[in-house]
Amino acid sequence: MADITSYIESGNAIVGIEFGSTRIKAVLIDEKNAPVAQGSHTWENSLIDGIWTYSEKEIIEGLQSAYADLKRDVKEKYGVTLKKLRALGISAMMHGYLAFDKSDRLLVPFRTGYPIPERWSISHLYQAILKNEEHVPNIAFFTTLAGFIHWRLTGEKVLGVGDASGMFPIDTETKSYNKAFIEKFDALIADKGFSWKLSGILPKILLAGENAGSVTKEGAKLLDPSGDLEAGAVMAPPEGDAGTGMVATNSVAKRTGNVSAGTSVFAMVVLEKDLQKAYNGLIDLVTTPDGALVAMAHANNCMGEFDHWVNLFDEVITAVTGKAPDKGKLYSTLLKSALSGDKDCGGLLPFNYLSGESITGLTEGRSLFVRSQHASFTMANFIRSQLFTALGALRTGMDILFDKENVKIDSLTGHGGFFKTAETGLTVMSAALHTPVSALETAGEGGPWGMAVLASYLVNGKGKPLSLWLNEQVFATSKKTTVEAKKEDIEGFNTFFARYTKGLAIEKAAIANIE
Repeated sequence: MADITSYIESGNAIVGIEFGSTRIKAVLIDEKNAPVAQGSHTWENSLIDGIWTYSEKEIIEGLQSAYADLKRDVKEKYGVTLKKLRALGISAMMHGYLAFDKSDRLLVPFRTGYPIPERWSISHLYQAILKNEEHVPNIAFFTTLAGFIHWRLTGEKVLGVGDASGMFPIDTETKSYNKAFIEKFDALIADKGFSWKLSGILPKILLAGENAGSVTKEGAKLLDPSGDLEAGAVMAPPEGDAGTGMVATNSVAKRTGNVSAGTSVFAMVVLEKDLQKAYNGLIDLVTTPDGALVAMAHANNCMGEFDHWVNLFDEVITAVTGKAPDKGKLYSTLLKSALSGDKDCGGLLPFNYLSGESITGLTEGRSLFVRSQHASFTMANFIRSQLFTALGALRTGMDILFDKENVKIDSLTGHGGFFKTAETGLTVMSAALHTPVSALETAGEGGPWGMAVLASYLVNGKGKPLSLWLNEQVFATSKKTTVEAKKEDIEGFNTFFARYTKGLAIEKAAIANIE
């Protein structure tokens, strides 16, 4: 405690702040890169004119609130006021769109969710061009949410390569925007006569470990309106949540990957070579914070439908006993039961589609539960089937990488609510992806911790490759649990998945016939 107090008072503290879709989190780490204080702010996006957005006011107030909560936690735990930081990093949801004119005025509300085919920021821009939106000719600069906050804190219009890969395709050889694609885009819109060229309005790209500026006096006042915070903290390149997730799970080296499973699910694998095909956007290509190519398979639906069933079981137990059950025990009991179910779920087939899934070709979703005439309808099979279907869309995407691209994975690290009961979550995920899956005790710290670690790498990396530095300085003593599914579990999932794939016709019929 005394060491941490001295560490903070001497101005050596390092902080990472990440803007998630529902919470903004701030984490302060010690000299061993372990989290020792944290703060958060809850917020919610708004649907305005068909676009999911957060106002500029909400963004700034959320930043200040999360930092103030961190200050409060530091004061309560260590009895000191946070006044000086050694390094700071900002990360946020990728693929957003914030466009500014030459006077640095935000031209349209931040676009985080938008009904367009691709999620890249460049797709937001092109959609605005196709719709002849008034703001487009006046664009002088556009960026992501992390890039915007970083700019306000430092005055620097830069972006980490991982977040930049969510704006526009990256050439992994040059670690910069793909020049040929830039030229194609400029040619595509040449008839519009805009005064700008694409390369002139994109943020400058930086790699992990490169100095991205420092907090100005105005930036310090913006982050901490109380005036306690001093200017001068060096800043890491702002990153996206994909990149910070890779860091938090030690998955930045080639042939490593991570899978995040909660309300939605996505898996990222660091590739040894480029993919042979584009697959119509079913596989996203992003990069690690140090510029290696990453393939990402993403599904909108994972544990959301399971949570509805848990709430139903909660109601039933409460109605029968007159007392609400312990929610944690209910979850763990149900999840553990899945391991005793039939390997193929006994003929049960749920669909967890609360919303559409582009990876399976569905623009809408209907939650369904179907069972064959001779199905074994038990609790264990029901829960197992819910967990299997939560990974059905993900498996569809991963099969592209495994079967069509022959992608190899040495290690896959899981994090998120799916792994609340580690044995069950790891076993089911390993069966679904026929790959050993691990859980790190630190993985639960998540993106804001990953961003703080990237800020630490900036000042402590000493030129070492990011993957090597992480292994030596961050994860050398981390406890790791690894599960490799048994042959019969893998075969059971394959049988279920064949049923799931064939059953998509039922899901399509439900969408067509049920409002």
